[in-house]
Amino acid sequence: MIDPAQLSEWFEAHCAPLTLYARQWLDRAATEDVVQEVYVRLMSQPATPTNVKAWLFKAVRNEAISQSRSTLRRRKREQNLPGAREEWFETSASDLIDGAAARKAMESLPPAQREVIVLRIWGQMTLKEVAAVTGSSISTVFDQYRAGLKALRERMSAPCKTKKE
Repeated sequence: MIDPAQLSEWFEAHCAPLTLYARQWLDRAATEDVVQEVYVRLMSQPATPTNVKAWLFKAVRNEAISQSRSTLRRRKREQNLPGAREEWFETSASDLIDGAAARKAMESLPPAQREVIVLRIWGQMTLKEVAAVTGSSISTVFDQYRAGLKALRERMSAPCKTKKE
């Protein structure tokens, strides 16, 4: 059985990045539920996983994708149009970037690139850990990461368009 103090440390260290990671697929409330469910599953593991961080991200990924598919099927059944997704980033006046622009830039990336960037930057995972979570090779993960960062730089550093007077 996993030590409760150790579980608490893992929660403090990884909860926020896991929540952001799951936001690719789900809204805020659903992501919190998914992360909580994954920690409950971790708590019930007979032995501690070899790489807890990678295990957590993989479990959150699988559960978030499953929940997203379930939500999509339910929406189709109910004939509702999907509503606008909540913002990924909470912004304040002191932020150096615009949260809405960052979300828009992240959403414009191919899903594989977006996932790798979130895991690498906010999840603070190594390329090897990202490869384990996504089921890709390290070289593929590196290529996706590099291409995604390049695309984000291009999108985020584009000059503002103003009216000519």
